[in-house]
Amino acid sequence: MILTQSQKQPEAASFRATIPAGEPYLFEIRAGQTLRLLDLEGNQAVDTLFFSAANPRERFDPQRTLRQQNRVYLSTGTVLYSNLGNPLLTIVADTCGRHDTLGGACAQESNTVRYALDKRYMHSCRDNFLRAALGDGRLDKRDIGANINFFMNVPVTPEGGLTFEDGISAPGKYVELLAHMDIIVLISNCPQLNNPCNAYNPTPAEVLVWD
Repeated sequence: MILTQSQKQPEAASFRATIPAGEPYLFEIRAGQTLRLLDLEGNQAVDTLFFSAANPRERFDPQRTLRQQNRVYLSTGTVLYSNLGNPLLTIVADTCGRHDTLGGACAQESNTVRYALDKRYMHSCRDNFLRAALGDGRLDKRDIGANINFFMNVPVTPEGGLTFEDGISAPGKYVELLAHMDIIVLISNCPQLNNPCNAYNPTPAEVLVWD
């Protein structure tokens, strides 16, 4: 873990919004701006996708990002790369220390496979992504790829498997990212009720932006 504090003050932010528990949120940030994702109540997974605003077909690429940094988890200093090999954002501050790129977004299918058939129609991050993307008009179903699970704890086992464990975040933990281009940010404030990623209790999250 690489824990680093930010010097930015919330009252100086140029934009600030609260994402209700379990809901999607789509907005834009400009090149040079800093984005903070804030875990208000602790252990809330904030599933996030990033796209180039100039060309939304250019989007976050987890494989390229992990190869470039030679680490599984994201933290301070990690550069998030696009599928075209360009840097999208860099993590510049992080008080949580671990963010997942492997667990993916919950969906009808994964709810069924991981939990039970009757969980299929529970609200999911993939549904959230689609609701916000289709309402925006620039994105569609094909653009919903692999995401980052900010604040989520998904350890890799010695055998190479994944486990979903209790979160390691806490109230007030945050991660900050510096944008290298104009970015569309698509968030699902995870509604999952079946694993301990958010203590079985989805809670609000906050986004802040500084110029």
